[in-house]
Amino acid sequence: MPDLVAFDYAIIRVVPRVERGECLNVGIILYCRPRRYLNCAIALDRNRLGALYPQIDIEAVEKHLAGIPLICAGSVEGGTISALSQQERFHWLVAPRSAIIQTSPPHSGLCAEPALCLEHLMETMVRLPTQ
Repeated sequence: MPDLVAFDYAIIRVVPRVERGECLNVGIILYCRPRRYLNCAIALDRNRLGALYPQIDIEAVEKHLAGIPLICAGSVEGGTISALSQQERFHWLVAPRSAIIQTSPPHSGLCAEPALCLEHLMETMVRLPTQ
C-alpha cells in the first residue's frame, strides 16, 4: 500500500450575488506539500449558473476562473502571485474574500496520489451524479 500523505483542499465556488450567499461549486484546489503538488480542476456548468442567476456575465466568470490554474502552476501568465511558493499561492487562493469567485474554508485529508484525489473530489463535490 502506498504511503498516505496529508493534503489540503478548498472548493471553488461562484457566488453570483454575494449578498444572497447562494453559490455553485465549480472546482477544487488541492495542495499536497509532501508531494510538492498544487493543482486545480474546474468544471463550470453554464446552464446551472445561468439558472441560479440569469443576468450573470458567464464569460467574465470564465475569464477569472481561467487565472486559477495559471496561479497553481506558477505560470508567468498568472501574474505576480504566481511567483510565490506553492504554499503561499495556495493560501492566497483560498483566502476568504467577498467576490463572485470564492473558495470554501480549507479542508484536510490523507491520500496516496494527489491527482487521483483531486479527480475524486471533483466527482463528489462539483459534478452532478450520473444516473
